Amino acid sequence: MEWNAETLQFLSQCFLHTLSPQPEPRRAAESSLAEAADRPNYGLAVLRLVAEPSVDEQIRQAAAVNFKNHLKTRWVPSNDPNASVTFPPILDPEKDQIKTLIVSLMLSSTPRIQSQLSEALAVIGKHDFPKSWPTLLPELISNLQKAAQSSDYASINGILGTANSIFKKFRYQYKTNDLLLDLKYCLDNFAAPLLEIFLKTASLIDSTAAAPGGGPPATLRPLFESQRLCCRIFFSLNFQELPEFFEDHMREWMGEFRKYLTTNYPSLESSSDGLALVDELRAAVCENISLYMEKNEEEFQGYLNEFASAVWSLLTNVSQSSSRDKLAVTAIKFLTTVSTSVHHTLFANEGVLPQICQSIVIPNVRLRDEDEELFEMNYIEFIRRDMEGSDLDTRRRIACELLKGIATNYKKQVIDIVSVQIQSLLSSFTTNPSANWKDKDCAIYLVVSLATKKAGGTSVSTDLVDVQSFFLSVIVPELQSQDVNAFPMLKAGALKFFTMFRGLIQKPVAFQLFPDLVRFLGAESNVVHSYAASCIEKLLLVKDEGGKARYTSADITPFVPVLMNNLFNALKFPESEENQYIMKCILRVLAVADISSEIAGPCIVGLTSILNEVCKNPKNPIFNHYLFESVAILVRRACERDASLISAFEASLFPSLQTILATDVTEFLPYAFQLLAQLVELNKPPISPSYMQIFVLLLSPESWRRSSNVPALVRLLQAFLQKAPHEVNQEGRLNQVLGIFNMLVSSASTDEQGFYVLNTVIENLEYGVLSPYMSNIWNVLFMRLQNNRTVKFQKSLVIFMSLFLVKHGAQNLADTMNAVQANIFLEILKQFWIPNLKLITGVIELKLTAVASTRLICESPVLLDAAAAMVWGKMLDSIVTLISRPEQDRIEEEPEMPDIAENVGYTASFVKLYNAGKKEDDPLTDVKDPKHFLVASLAKLSAVNPGRYPQIINENLEPVNQTALLHLCTTYNCQIV
Repeated sequence: MEWNAETLQFLSQCFLHTLSPQPEPRRAAESSLAEAADRPNYGLAVLRLVAEPSVDEQIRQAAAVNFKNHLKTRWVPSNDPNASVTFPPILDPEKDQIKTLIVSLMLSSTPRIQSQLSEALAVIGKHDFPKSWPTLLPELISNLQKAAQSSDYASINGILGTANSIFKKFRYQYKTNDLLLDLKYCLDNFAAPLLEIFLKTASLIDSTAAAPGGGPPATLRPLFESQRLCCRIFFSLNFQELPEFFEDHMREWMGEFRKYLTTNYPSLESSSDGLALVDELRAAVCENISLYMEKNEEEFQGYLNEFASAVWSLLTNVSQSSSRDKLAVTAIKFLTTVSTSVHHTLFANEGVLPQICQSIVIPNVRLRDEDEELFEMNYIEFIRRDMEGSDLDTRRRIACELLKGIATNYKKQVIDIVSVQIQSLLSSFTTNPSANWKDKDCAIYLVVSLATKKAGGTSVSTDLVDVQSFFLSVIVPELQSQDVNAFPMLKAGALKFFTMFRGLIQKPVAFQLFPDLVRFLGAESNVVHSYAASCIEKLLLVKDEGGKARYTSADITPFVPVLMNNLFNALKFPESEENQYIMKCILRVLAVADISSEIAGPCIVGLTSILNEVCKNPKNPIFNHYLFESVAILVRRACERDASLISAFEASLFPSLQTILATDVTEFLPYAFQLLAQLVELNKPPISPSYMQIFVLLLSPESWRRSSNVPALVRLLQAFLQKAPHEVNQEGRLNQVLGIFNMLVSSASTDEQGFYVLNTVIENLEYGVLSPYMSNIWNVLFMRLQNNRTVKFQKSLVIFMSLFLVKHGAQNLADTMNAVQANIFLEILKQFWIPNLKLITGVIELKLTAVASTRLICESPVLLDAAAAMVWGKMLDSIVTLISRPEQDRIEEEPEMPDIAENVGYTASFVKLYNAGKKEDDPLTDVKDPKHFLVASLAKLSAVNPGRYPQIINENLEPVNQTALLHLCTTYNCQIV
């Protein structure tokens, strides 16, 4: 695209029309721009338009946004295999011109355009800086120094913003030599200019703030923004390790940092946006000193006392306004870091701990109006923070983390002080429950948040209160309250306590409250009925010592009709139509309770009704997964108990599953195929016509185009192969099945799925049916072996050959292979079977391959021939390694790098349904112990030809395996003669 008047006119019109409120001209303009974007020099032309002063500001701003987005998709070619569209990359000559123009253009632009170009520059910098853009940093520094001379803070902040963006990588990337070299380059060039502008701006702030009235806010704002950016760059450049320059100049940095924590700027702080700007700078300072506390404690210790005092003083004056949350959280995090360090003695002075508790912890743990609003307006976010622990950056949680930090070294003092606070809060509640309910909430929150969780387990403990008596006196009254809608936040806190300490509450006490939990499912508050569902679900998971479930089907079955009714009704509350906590509870109840036909009927109707609704617009993947798991477990458990229910379930489910298939609900297809597989497996032959229609659809190559469906389709195909082997051999269907196997096994990303198909074919069809196809099957496998022999493929091949052998005999295995190429059977044994046998994992797979290999050396004429003595010995060596050594001692497998090209178009939306899983079939139920089978077979073989095999064993088995074999013979009282 050439830059001329015509291009200027075309682009200006397009960007003007993209701002149109009318959809037709807007869409036409967007389409024209998308088409033009594929032409060379498009990005450069748009950048020139942004620089054109004669063009309207709005058009240039729209062009700047487009330019930034253009770079995001095309500066570096996408190698994302999931990308639905790939764009032609920007060519190097155009890139060079863009890099030449962008810095000066950004600095001369208006603020809105400048912010877009700064982001665009950061996109380039992420990939090209510093190695492919060595001129960037010198250009930024040169412009920074020029702007500093004239105190042009619009330009200064533009440059610092850009530097902040390109230096962020030093915070998040792993420490490598390349990263450290890049960091050194940035430090050598930018550390000194950064300190220079930081000190200059500090001096300007001081002189401006000293003026009558504290100085004009309009003058102070850009100065504070500049200091904030300097602090963020400081954080990036110091993140990996303490640079020498910063260590040498620590006094200057720390002096200014402390000043911003201890000085007020009334002219700026009198407005909410001005206060926010000052607080952002203070929060950035707190992050910097926390970083030094964590990583450079020794060098920082000289400044620690004054900073601890400054932060403490700051926190006692920070209001409860949500606009000041970030500052409060970062400041408390700093004190928490100090509390767990060797300098924790700062907290040991008399009166310090009570003051921290009174002036910092309790005010920040108490509920605020913002918390109540979140509880009512956005229950999902409230639960995410409150129950799921994603609230580390909220005042409530971080204040408790501070107490936990102090308790690391002063546990008794913290327990004493907080226990007194809890009793005081509860007393306050008792005097006036309606007015002081927040005090009780605060007390419950402190107990729950300060509880100690055992690593890796679900058990919790607390030294603050006696859990049993606190539960009975504080929590039970809330749970037994007849009005489920009164004081909902207090109810939620009580339910959360019950959930947290469920393992410590004795069964009779907890069980007495079960009807109350069921009742709370009818609470109007989304949080309350979610917490009630979560509490029931978690209670049903409690295990007593020895791993035995505390609550059994006998305990809960009497409640199930009312419980399920309330759970399904809870899904009718506004905003809870797709409530994942309720659906997870439904799943857990169906997994534990006795599923009679009286329960199964309403449940399948309720679940299919929900399924039909979510099919219209799937939104919540977690809810959807629990929904399908619930259907799967209901089908499995109810039909295992009463096979007559199968037809009723099919009548309910089939219309929903057919809707998913017919309307191509992408997210649900893998689930639908797994449920169909489950239903097919529950049926007795012959398979009904409705299933045969699905079988025909399944065999169509079109069904297999979407990779995310493949595991579920394989699962369904296996079900048909097991239940309808006769139908498979009609109307050319076996040819189609083997075509699917061929397609899957040819790719390293799906070869395992291909073997699942092939193994099921071998297991379920007679040899006479298979025989005509075996040459083609071997050709496909040998071709793949020749072209791309991964370890995974070779292991799968050994398992397949073993299965074929135990099903159809060693002779048929050798004959069908040799029919493809003379004597290839022996070569395959030597090159692939013997070396890979020791890599087999899985109980059934190990037994299958060990028994098949044993039968080979004891039955196959090829191996019993004297000329094959060495191969016989090496095969036995591999068998002994397989069955006598632990898995970790015999497997030295390198993880294989996936072939990205093979995954093009793959969307990782397959999720296995645990409750619709395929039962692993053991093809060798008659063999109980492969070790016994080996030595008994060898003893029988050697008795026919005494004296021959001990010599072969001595010559070919490793000494350790000879010893292991001898031990097995002794164990099972078998002798090789």
